Amino acid sequence: MYIDFSNTKRILRTVKGCIFGKKLIKMNTIENLEWRYAVKKFDDQKFLLDAQIDTLKKAFNLTATSYGLQPIKLVIIKNKEIQQQLVPHSWNQQQVLQASHLLVICIDTKLDESDVEKYFERVQEIRNTPDDIINGFRDYLKNTIASKSVDDLLSWGKNQAYLALGNLLTVCANEKIDSCPMEGFIPEKYDEVLNLQEKNLTSVLVLPVGFRAEDDIMNNQKKVRKNIEEIVLEIH
Repeated sequence: MYIDFSNTKRILRTVKGCIFGKKLIKMNTIENLEWRYAVKKFDDQKFLLDAQIDTLKKAFNLTATSYGLQPIKLVIIKNKEIQQQLVPHSWNQQQVLQASHLLVICIDTKLDESDVEKYFERVQEIRNTPDDIINGFRDYLKNTIASKSVDDLLSWGKNQAYLALGNLLTVCANEKIDSCPMEGFIPEKYDEVLNLQEKNLTSVLVLPVGFRAEDDIMNNQKKVRKNIEEIVLEIH
């Protein structure tokens, strides 16, 4: 009697590949986070591909935000003249000019109930959710937004911007894109140079992206972090 084990072997290889693949993804995520650091000097002769920038755009759009309202915007700058203008408003940090692209994370300054209405219009368009299911939550969100002061909404928006920054940093690491998160800049000046006020936006965070220079002083430096036991509290 002849028994064909070839299909069984293929199945086993597939299962093994899936298991190994999951382990590899987990391993690579940590290795990539170990690889990343806040670049002090970019190679100004290297530039990101359109496909890489497209990945960052999609990652930004997929960032989790409170209620899913996305009160954030991403400004992508690939213009050396503008980047040069922004250097003195960035505490003279040269990464702003050296980077392939400069990402500026902004928040809406005129968030109101109409933004809630637009969100639920998207929900119905994409999920076909009937009014009787979403009306209660929609009214709740409208009242919540209406009850907040301008300062409260701006503070809440900034929290969402930091969520986006964290997501972008991880995606950059996984895509082997170098970056340098920055809070050290003058938002009012950025808003002026980029005409953000006309768009009802204000800048919150800056993220130069590109490729590290070989002579960056921080290149190949070991990470300095607390022990896991010092920073993680487990409750069983």
